[in-house]
Amino acid sequence: MSRRSKHRHAGGPVPAGTSGPRPLVAIVGRPNVGKSTLFNRLAGEPLAIVEDRPGVTRDRHYADTLILGREVVLIDTGGFDPHSDDPMQQGIAGHVRLALEECDVVLAVLDGAAEPTQADREAVQLLRRSGKPVVYVANKADSNRAAWESTSHYTLGLDGLIPISALHGRGLGDMEQALFDVLPEPTEHEAFDLDIPRVALVGRPNAGKSSLVNRLTGEQRQLVDDRPGTTVDAVDTYYEDGETRFVLIDTAGIRRKRAVDDVGVEAMSIFQAIRAMERSHVVVLVIDAHAGAAEQDAKIAGLAVDRGRALVVALNKSDLVDRDTLAKSMDRTREILAFCPWAPLITISAKTGKGTKTLIGRIGDAAAEHTKRVTTSDINKFFEEVLAKHPPPTMHGRETRLYYVTQAEVRPPTFVVVTNEPEGVHFSYQRYVTNQIRERFGFRGTPIRIRYRPKKKADPDER
Repeated sequence: MSRRSKHRHAGGPVPAGTSGPRPLVAIVGRPNVGKSTLFNRLAGEPLAIVEDRPGVTRDRHYADTLILGREVVLIDTGGFDPHSDDPMQQGIAGHVRLALEECDVVLAVLDGAAEPTQADREAVQLLRRSGKPVVYVANKADSNRAAWESTSHYTLGLDGLIPISALHGRGLGDMEQALFDVLPEPTEHEAFDLDIPRVALVGRPNAGKSSLVNRLTGEQRQLVDDRPGTTVDAVDTYYEDGETRFVLIDTAGIRRKRAVDDVGVEAMSIFQAIRAMERSHVVVLVIDAHAGAAEQDAKIAGLAVDRGRALVVALNKSDLVDRDTLAKSMDRTREILAFCPWAPLITISAKTGKGTKTLIGRIGDAAAEHTKRVTTSDINKFFEEVLAKHPPPTMHGRETRLYYVTQAEVRPPTFVVVTNEPEGVHFSYQRYVTNQIRERFGFRGTPIRIRYRPKKKADPDER
């Protein structure tokens, strides 16, 4: 049994580099019961749109956060209304069912200010059939009286119900403790030596991920079909060629055999990407060169960047398009993924093998850059040059001084800059420093983090 942390949830993003996959916690419930408000409260920042009308949350939102010190991935789902004839609501219901299949724990939100409805009864029945641990909360219980009145939901046959107010934070401590108690036990990365880079192949369905695994391994390891969603589950495959070794993590379009619409398949690709990234060091985003990059690809790339994973972008099926189409596809991909220009973009064909050797090289380079460390003396010599050429601007009439910098972590490379005014370093100057570090030291294929912290009394006096 693991030691249970007693630290309170602090909100905000979770640092990358956990020892094992983070559990997925799905927030579900009827429209307008306050799921997005609760999601924002737990995430520590307003990530989900909140508006007092049903159906505002039309897609899932994801956030890495902490539940009593335990790292989890939080999923905000749209309102589930099984009686609605609205195609939009029906699509949301499908997404909720997918979330139930993929998540580890369910946080079911009921409206504590209203009597239970038939939709609530059907939702509870669906949750029971899912076989997943469920924590039921009655939201909008803003007072003791409202909390007492919310007990009417026990008529749904619930074993337990926690009255909360997502808006005011009431009862969230009890809710987090209940969630913490049903989270799966932490697990370490399994199977392969952790010194060997883990490479997750992710992307939209039918981009050619499984074909690429077969091409790289020279074996028919994965089921390959022209229809989207034919990979049954995430599969790990060991790759070795001379001194190059890594573990390929193929991801599934769908996890179970069943009829599912295009929206469902796209949604499932996000779940699979999250699962694979949690166990990976390098992410290869595979994009169909003919279809080109889309918003979904940007979401997946964003997940990799947020998790501090190295990233390589591969335009697959380049043998099926002409030169002009390929050039346009590359331009569009660079435009859509403009937030990570450091990620190498290459064209490949899993079918013919064209570009796959280059891909292997890019993966190896990205893995090496992901773990690269710059000595403190080298980074500070460089930093002195940066400050001499372009010192930070003053903020609110006060001079911002940067004293020294050191690299604190790898995977991803993380630097700490000691300053007199952490809040006074303008974001444009932060971007400038990041670009200068990349220009001098490389780090191609990996995100880098730069944190600004105040100078402590124990720090050396400024010269």
